[in-house]
Amino acid sequence: MATFPPVDEQLAYIKKGAAEIVKESELRSKLERSLKSGKPLRVKAGFDPTAPDLHLGHTVLLRKLKHFQDLGHTVIFLIGDFTGMIGDPTGRSATRPPLSREQIAENAETYKAQVFKILDAQKTVVDFNSRWFSKFTAEDFIRLAAKYTISKMLEREDFHKRFQEEKPIAMHELLYPLAQGYDSVALEADVELGGTDQRFNLLVGREMQRGYGQESQVVLTMPILEGLDGVNKMSKSLGNAIGIHEAPLEMYGKVMSISDEMMWRYYELLTDMPSEQIAKLKDNAASGKAHPMALKKELARTVVADFHSSDAAAKAGEDWANQFQKDGLPEHIEEISVAFSEVAGRDGTGVRLAKLLVQTGFASSTSEADRKVKEGAVSVDGAKTSSPIVPLQAGKTMTLRLGRKLKRVTLIT
Repeated sequence: MATFPPVDEQLAYIKKGAAEIVKESELRSKLERSLKSGKPLRVKAGFDPTAPDLHLGHTVLLRKLKHFQDLGHTVIFLIGDFTGMIGDPTGRSATRPPLSREQIAENAETYKAQVFKILDAQKTVVDFNSRWFSKFTAEDFIRLAAKYTISKMLEREDFHKRFQEEKPIAMHELLYPLAQGYDSVALEADVELGGTDQRFNLLVGREMQRGYGQESQVVLTMPILEGLDGVNKMSKSLGNAIGIHEAPLEMYGKVMSISDEMMWRYYELLTDMPSEQIAKLKDNAASGKAHPMALKKELARTVVADFHSSDAAAKAGEDWANQFQKDGLPEHIEEISVAFSEVAGRDGTGVRLAKLLVQTGFASSTSEADRKVKEGAVSVDGAKTSSPIVPLQAGKTMTLRLGRKLKRVTLIT
């Protein structure tokens, strides 16, 4: 029989960073029952394998799963290989193109490899919703659809908006919330986690369980993490994300680039540090007992250690300090060669800086690179320059920097 911490202690840890719990009184009752019986709660979160690479924004939910795991409960990492073929319509203004089975299978394997950087692989139940949906008959889907009404489905914000704007809503999209809700029935979930944007789908799960004679799951939503700009949600397409596979120094530098105010949100959502301890650090920073820079370094070290190792985090911290605090260079710096003819100015004397930034991967287009150059964000050999042409010739090796990124570039003939 499993043993668990006191209920109030569990609740405090579970509530850390949470946006909403529906309903907290039900969660308390479930935890009390679990404590008495020694039976762990079944805690589920579903992930559709629609993209192969995770960033720190995705890990907010995984970390909350880990908190339940830390407390001794059963965590179910559900891969929506069936629902992934429908495509979650949440936040979409148009129908999402469905993925092929091959794409889903490939992405699912990548997901499994990545989530165990946070979750304990030995204690995590990995399941696929094709396990039950592949056995569904047409009759089963009709019975499932009968559990919900069109009018309630159209209360959902994105469906309602598309309906009002006379934009198409495909019939299979209406099945998505029902399918996600049935996942909770199939798994007999006590708790389901999701982002705040998933609230509708999660609440459908509560109704589905009641419709199938089960006790309703508790719904816990987590906030959507802002990216490096501190405004927009973290997204690779917006260029404000920190990928969990990025190199230690790159990851460390990106965390150091966030604002002092955003640092506390990252502490809350990206670490296991208790809320009371975070509040104490915040008070120490406000009173002058601790410098925000030192606290941000500790945050960066913690984040890097989670996805690499403590040694890699320490090394990244040293390299970052050498690079940005002592005007030195890190011990290990990426080296790249570029053909001079690809970046040379029209008269062959000097290099077009925008072209060089594109060739070296600092920018995805010359227009983006030109903008960065005009903003004065580019340095060559430690000196900032806003000149479109720099006096460099074939055979030259230089240190090129854009923001936190740094590379040693050799111009070859």
